[in-house]
Amino acid sequence: MPTKIEKDSVTGHTTTGHEWDGLKELNRPLPKWWLYTMYATIVWAAVWFVLYPSWPGVNGYFRGTLGYSQRDKVEADVAAVAKQRAGAMDKIAALPFDEIRKDPQLMAMAETAGRITFANNCQPCHGAGGGGNPGYPALAAGNWLWGGTLPEIQQTITYGIRSGDADARNSQMPRFGADGVLKPDEIQQVATYVATLYGKPETGKAVEAGKQIFAENCAVCHGDAGQGNREMGAPKLAARTHLYGDDLAAIVAQVTNPKMGVMPAWHTRLDTATIKSLAIYVHSLGGGE
Repeated sequence: MPTKIEKDSVTGHTTTGHEWDGLKELNRPLPKWWLYTMYATIVWAAVWFVLYPSWPGVNGYFRGTLGYSQRDKVEADVAAVAKQRAGAMDKIAALPFDEIRKDPQLMAMAETAGRITFANNCQPCHGAGGGGNPGYPALAAGNWLWGGTLPEIQQTITYGIRSGDADARNSQMPRFGADGVLKPDEIQQVATYVATLYGKPETGKAVEAGKQIFAENCAVCHGDAGQGNREMGAPKLAARTHLYGDDLAAIVAQVTNPKMGVMPAWHTRLDTATIKSLAIYVHSLGGGE
């Protein structure tokens, strides 16, 4: 219940006449400067509410008396950047790699465009920085299936691998186990020998027997010493990086019923300048030749 207004003996301020459980409310209004500031912000907000896009409507939104649009501004900025970029990208598309590499500005543009394109399209499979993932080559390792020069990388990116494109890279490994070309014990032996090419310390009769089986069935593609064959897309076995693992079980599985990866033909999604920029970036990751 309201009580009578009186002066507080401690603070010297009058009370509002309200009291709760013995606590009396002092009459302390907000400072004038605070109130005026609040009123000013309200007026300011109302002005901006009218000048700029604000409230939604049934068939759109109120666009403001100034007609300002953040979307229009962004589109204009993007168009300006695209216009500035177009000249350089046209040069990248037209010039051979040697000429591009002689021009520091073009190289900077190409590497930037390639890095962005790689992050948006290639990184989910090949990993950040081209580090690779199981079933996806490590581009920074230099163990190329089809070659690591700039034109070779461009060719692979453009048409893909087993993509169905008429100019795609294609290779096929026989299903030695699934089709009964080799018996299970022969697969185990040749896998034991291949493990030595991987650098595994395998010894015994299985290695010698596997070496003979390898020479009769595998060397024609992978080379006598497992050095690989880029013309056929046959991986280099005498290496430290392998697509599907490097333990004995992984080798047996691949010989028995090989996995065959697919890479898209990027020329259906990316223009020539972007593909060349991507090739330059991939080449720069550390494995380029």
